Amino acid sequence: MRNNPRDWRIKDLKVLATHFGIAYRQHGTSHVTFRHPEARVLLSVPAARPIKPVYIRRFLALIEAKEDAK
Repeated sequence: MRNNPRDWRIKDLKVLATHFGIAYRQHGTSHVTFRHPEARVLLSVPAARPIKPVYIRRFLALIEAKEDAK
């Protein structure tokens, strides 16, 4: 993800979120919200494809914040 922040899909982010214990929700909206209580970070990502690289970088920062919170 770090080397190629392009061409990622929302389903890829959801799989990674599940793996890292990050909660997500999408209640019929055009955005998916990712959060982890330990990291105290909230990220809203547009579900349109393709996902812009800025959102991939922010998602990586969420994973890192979650890992640092341990």
